[in-house]
Amino acid sequence: AQPLVLNYAKGTLALAHNGNLVNAGALREELERTGTLFHTTTDSEVIACCIARERMTSSTVEEAIRKTASRIRGAYGLVIASPRKLIGVRDPLGLKPLCLGKRDQAYVLASESCALASVGATFIRDVRPGEILTITDKGLSSDCSLCQERHAHCIFEYIYFARLDSTLDGISVYDARLRAGAALAKAWPAQADLVCGVPDSGVPAAKGFSEASGIPFGIAFYKNSYVGRTFIKPTQKERENSVRLKLSVLASVVKGKRLVLVDDSIVRGTTIANLIHMLKAAGALSVHVRISSPPFLYPCYFGTDIPSNRQLIASSHSAEEICTMIGADSLGYLDIQDLPSMAGDLPLCRACFDGRYPMDIETNRK
Repeated sequence: AQPLVLNYAKGTLALAHNGNLVNAGALREELERTGTLFHTTTDSEVIACCIARERMTSSTVEEAIRKTASRIRGAYGLVIASPRKLIGVRDPLGLKPLCLGKRDQAYVLASESCALASVGATFIRDVRPGEILTITDKGLSSDCSLCQERHAHCIFEYIYFARLDSTLDGISVYDARLRAGAALAKAWPAQADLVCGVPDSGVPAAKGFSEASGIPFGIAFYKNSYVGRTFIKPTQKERENSVRLKLSVLASVVKGKRLVLVDDSIVRGTTIANLIHMLKAAGALSVHVRISSPPFLYPCYFGTDIPSNRQLIASSHSAEEICTMIGADSLGYLDIQDLPSMAGDLPLCRACFDGRYPMDIETNRK
C-alpha cells in the first residue's frame, strides 16, 4: 500500500509511485550489497531507498531525488513528501502522467487531472517529462536538468488506464476514445442494429463507432461497481468468475438484435469470450467485436501487468483464429496507424503493439 514511508537518518520520507522501472533488479542488488534491508518486492521501495541513500551525501532532498532520477530507468510519476517539501517527478520520456493543481493556497500533485476535480482543486499544468517540481511554503521551483526532447507517452493511458474525465498532456481521454471508435467504424463496418460498449473504457469508443456509422448506441450491460479489474486476477478461474460478477446483460435491450460490441483491448481473451456467450444466451442474434486498439502482441515493462507474451492471445493466434476462439461473428482491431491521430499526434510509446521499446529492457531480470 502506498505511500511508502521511510524513517532514516535524515528524517522522514513518503513516496507514491505510478509506473514500473526496468532496472529495479540491478539497483536492488546494489543496495542490498551495501546493507539496505527491503520489506517489500516493489520497485517503489527501491526508488525510496535510493533517495534515502543519496540523501546522506546530498545537501538537499531535491539533490538526492535528482541523483536518483538520473539512475532509475523506466516509467514513473512520483510524488514525494519530506516534512517541509512536496516534490513531483516525471520520467524523462513522459511515459506516465503527472499534473499540478491548486486549491486556495495549497498546491496538489496527481497522476490525473480528474483527481484534482475530486478535491476541488483547479488544474494548472502537466508536469513536464523529466521535470522535478518542488513545492515549499515559499512557492514553486522547477528543475528541468533531466528534461529531454524525445518523449514517448504511453498510448495505453488513452486506450484504457486513464479515467474518462481526465485530460493528459492536453488531450481529453474521452475525445481520444471517441476518435478511436470512429476510426474503427470506418475500417470495420458491420451490419448491425445496435452498438454497445464494454464498461467502462469501451463505452466512449462505442459511442464514437455509433456516431460515425449511424447505428444506434445502446447500453447492453449493467456494471457492478464493487468488483475490481478482471485482467489482473491471478488465475483463469478467478478471471472468469469476476466477469460474471462484474457485468450482467440487459436482456430486453439485446434480444433479437445484431450487435457491435466495442472493447478497448483483448489480452487473454477470457473476458470478451464470456461477454459474447452472455449476450448470445440473452438472445443476441450476432455479435461483431470491434477493438479500439491494435492486437496486443508484446509484453509491457512500464506498468501494464502483462510480463510475458505467452499470456497474450494475439501473439500466437491470428485475428481469424481469435474470432473463432471467442465466439464472435466478426472481429476488427484498430489499425496501428490510427494511434497518433487518436492521441492528438503526441509522440507515443506503443511497444505493446509493435515491439519497439523506447529504452533497452533487462529481460533477464524479474
